[in-house]
Amino acid sequence: MTTESELQTDVPHAARIWNYWMGGTDNFPADRAAGDAVVRVYPEIAVMARESRRFLTRVVRYLAEEAGIRQFLDIGTGLPTMQNTHEVAPAARVVYVDNDPLVLAHARRLGTGSYIHADYHEPERILAEAELDFSQPVAVMFMGVLGYEPDLDVVRSIVSRTLAGTAPGSHLVLWDGTNTTPAVVEGAKRLAESGGVPYILRGPDELASCFDGLPLIEPGLVPITRWRAEGDFIDAYGAVGRSLGA
Repeated sequence: MTTESELQTDVPHAARIWNYWMGGTDNFPADRAAGDAVVRVYPEIAVMARESRRFLTRVVRYLAEEAGIRQFLDIGTGLPTMQNTHEVAPAARVVYVDNDPLVLAHARRLGTGSYIHADYHEPERILAEAELDFSQPVAVMFMGVLGYEPDLDVVRSIVSRTLAGTAPGSHLVLWDGTNTTPAVVEGAKRLAESGGVPYILRGPDELASCFDGLPLIEPGLVPITRWRAEGDFIDAYGAVGRSLGA
């Protein structure tokens, strides 16, 4: 069982920092200090955190209600907050994946669904352990997590290998922070300087390459505030792509 000492509450922790930006309570002074260091140079980070959850809600609702998806593989899910995937699509089968012991501990305590303790660098293991019917379409979700891998080729490999195990008609859902303004780049720098895990911000064209071969659902790759919504620009882009073949 994971203990508080193993979780190092005096060291900034990515999931807890994000929880703090979202207005959650599962965080500690070190997390809040690192989060505030980013906010001082990039106040929009808290907006991004909240908008990322709204993006998830719109996407999952579209997939469950319009695209007929009944299975979701949420990889790098982070700490449970509000409007989690299983809450937006209560009739669907949802499997969460994270390699963070803190997330696993919270999952066990809350009993919010099926969790796999695994790293997204192990897609074959994830597919083997996920209790899903891969003969039927699945929505594979990478929501603001792929920047922890610095090599874009590795990121594309992770995505393609995960999708390779799914049925035609499956969907890829992906969003990530982008290097589209100097302020967000400075924010990422401050996060690393404050002891947080470095996060790689990429350009929208680099994120688009993760969808190679997948037709994008309208409106395509856009700021997450503008995916089937009319929000202000934000330094985070997302899209939904549909698999056409095995």
